[in-house]
Amino acid sequence: MARERDRRGMRIEHPSARLSDGMLATIEPDRFRPGSHVLIVDGTPQSHVDLDDPSYLSFEYVRRIGHGIDLLAPAGEAITAVHLGGGAFTLPRYVEATRPGSRQQVVEIDSGLVEFVRRELPLPRSASIRVRHGDAREVLEKLPTGILGAVDLVVVDVFAGARTPAHVTSAEFYRAVAGVLAPRGVVAVNIADGAGLAFARSQAATLAHVFPAVAVAADPQMLKAKRFGNVVAFASASELPFETMPRLLAGDPVAAKLVTGRELENFIAGAAVATDQTATRSPAPARSVFAVDRRAAE
Repeated sequence: MARERDRRGMRIEHPSARLSDGMLATIEPDRFRPGSHVLIVDGTPQSHVDLDDPSYLSFEYVRRIGHGIDLLAPAGEAITAVHLGGGAFTLPRYVEATRPGSRQQVVEIDSGLVEFVRRELPLPRSASIRVRHGDAREVLEKLPTGILGAVDLVVVDVFAGARTPAHVTSAEFYRAVAGVLAPRGVVAVNIADGAGLAFARSQAATLAHVFPAVAVAADPQMLKAKRFGNVVAFASASELPFETMPRLLAGDPVAAKLVTGRELENFIAGAAVATDQTATRSPAPARSVFAVDRRAAE
């Protein structure tokens, strides 16, 4: 159990588990939204889950991926999805809530994290969600042949602590992603970056090297490289069905912009395509960026 103290000085205990890499995972209640919880790994908030309403998405970047999911197919239509990176299963829960009957596979390297989340934040019993344990890229490249070319959505949200490993950022990796997607399938990538956006620009360039259609969603301050945060990139072999995406992004609590076309070309101009030989991890954020607000934590 992880401990902290409330405003009266009383000790509070939260469920916790030591993961295979030695990091501590804790699940804490969202103090501002009853029925919701936050998964924190090594001091970094990784996932937010509303058990009463799984269609509610709290984190900015997750809401943006959620908009992409909403536009993939007619409302309520089931899809086939592969999630690289499990966390607390926020997006698999969202897909099940908004597109009942969807077939989903989640790839998570840490089986202890999966067991911890399933115990503390149970998945809906009706959901068709299969969990595969292992490295995201290795499992992706060994998926059953029956799923190849039939996946409507791949979500890439792979982190070791607060950084994305290099081997899931290269052109070779994204070609493997392209191999499982249906002709109109979409990949959504969570990219963490800071000043200058060098990593995000390189990732956008890498996706554009592999896929004909690419778009980037981020808030204006991120696009101006004013702060550390998350950029979401979408890519597909076909035209992205995002005609209404700008309106959806503008209506979020933290408004964002969709970057496409000439503006996207300017965004990635001069950025290098990452390969297995040149790829690097995403930059490390300052500890204060994702600091969890708590009193007298122990």
